[in-house]
Amino acid sequence: MKIVIIGGTGLIGRPLVGLLRAKVNDVVAASPSTGIDALTGAGLAQALTDAAVVVDVSNAPTFEDEAALAFFRGTTANVLEAARDAGVRHLVALSVVGTDRLQASGYFRAKLAQEQLIAAGGVPYTIVRATQFFEFLSAIADGYTKDDAVHLPGIALQPVAAADVSALLADVAVASPANGIVEVAGPERAPLAEFTASWLGARDDPRRIVVTTERDYFGAPADDHTLVPRDDARIAPTHFETWLTAQAQERPA
Repeated sequence: MKIVIIGGTGLIGRPLVGLLRAKVNDVVAASPSTGIDALTGAGLAQALTDAAVVVDVSNAPTFEDEAALAFFRGTTANVLEAARDAGVRHLVALSVVGTDRLQASGYFRAKLAQEQLIAAGGVPYTIVRATQFFEFLSAIADGYTKDDAVHLPGIALQPVAAADVSALLADVAVASPANGIVEVAGPERAPLAEFTASWLGARDDPRRIVVTTERDYFGAPADDHTLVPRDDARIAPTHFETWLTAQAQERPA
């Protein structure tokens, strides 16, 4: 079986390639750095020749509204066309829990457009929606920092380790298409401020946390239900404190 990973050199793609190579004999890591560009289409048809499964974990290089929309529409249209031509039997795509509830955000409108193209694209598919990654807490903290404080909305989060998402994608890739959406989340739900405070504390980051009265996520209205999964979500095994400890051990002394 041949599996092609679009975005195969990134945070999710790189470990996913390794996991799948332990399961099947032909795995292609597709990214511009390997000569395969899903946005321009360069090398895509050749990469998908004889492929049974394609997993798209690529991400837009910017969160700017129009650029993100152009990226997801362009790459998805190209991947679908190449997949249909190659007779691909399963297209797996990574998306985000809350995509349909964050439509005031241009980025999430772009992700929903991607999902809709895949659902109507004529290739058997599974969309995997993941909650926010533990690894994204750094960007969250920086995005909400003003002066010496992180001003966070009082909303709930149920984040997940990126490695757990890669592991689930590896399982989904070799399973039958769901022709629908599968959600995955971490095992713990808590206020965004609690996760961020723990992350800052583990790094001896002096920024203090301020919980505001705002109910938004990077400008899009949000509440305690927006970024958490449905009741039937797959629950990943890695606890946040376990991940924090592992990260601390990996940092240079």
